[in-house]
Amino acid sequence: MGEKKPKIHKRRLRSSYISSVISISLVLFLLGILGLLMLNAHKLSVYVKENINFSVIIKDQVKEVEIKKMQKELDASGYIKSTEYVSKENAARELQEDLGEDFIDFLGYNPLLASIDVYLYADFANPDSISVIKEDLLSYPMVKEVFYQESLIHLINENVRKIGVFLLIFSGLLFLVAVTLINNTIRLSVYAKRFIIHTMQLVGATRGFIRRPFLAKSSLHGVLGGLFAIILLLALLYFIQNELIEIFSFRDANIIAILFTGIIITGIVLNWVSTYFAVNKYLKMEEDELF
Repeated sequence: MGEKKPKIHKRRLRSSYISSVISISLVLFLLGILGLLMLNAHKLSVYVKENINFSVIIKDQVKEVEIKKMQKELDASGYIKSTEYVSKENAARELQEDLGEDFIDFLGYNPLLASIDVYLYADFANPDSISVIKEDLLSYPMVKEVFYQESLIHLINENVRKIGVFLLIFSGLLFLVAVTLINNTIRLSVYAKRFIIHTMQLVGATRGFIRRPFLAKSSLHGVLGGLFAIILLLALLYFIQNELIEIFSFRDANIIAILFTGIIITGIVLNWVSTYFAVNKYLKMEEDELF
């Protein structure tokens, strides 16, 4: 019986350590997802805004050479990311595909005009900037009109702002939940060893000496939890890259390295701080309070 008790005790300690590491890793995994969202929130916002386009409609009888010259001028401007020239023939072909019938045969001529589709940089893809850009484009003699959906642009910008605020609030709440979960997990782990702490005090061990092995083990658990969380995040990244590669891109190795390093450091710091205060609590307790 005497030999079985140490084995049972070791098994329980091992089980406690494993459950502690798993709990910490899952919390760090959630924080990692949050980090991915924060890192890519701006990219997603830029992606959406830079895919907003408006059409510069060119007057009839304008030569293609002049249109190409204007297109080069637009490409050289600081606010336009890219442009795409759509000839009368291409515009007619696209409309025929949409309608499913040849409207030119019916009308006897091509009523469509050539145009330049303009894509702006994200910083300029807002109603105020587009309004100024529109006036600038209308100053070209060959431009008949500038067409864009003002309500859609306003809606996109408004939603991007709302998502940013929501993500910020959600981040704060999730971080508080993560800290609370890690703190409770560690407090329970230290609680199971409160009598060992008291016994060490009775034999004359200093507080620093008693804290040291707890803090070292806690830091190790933080590293292990962080590594396990990183493995889960790598699996998630693999899935996202395959399914949503056009929206989310994680090819920047430096950002990923910073995120993964941050997860491990967060695991170590949160574990260390929680363990420090949890051990201190039992170091200050009298023997009667331990029960």
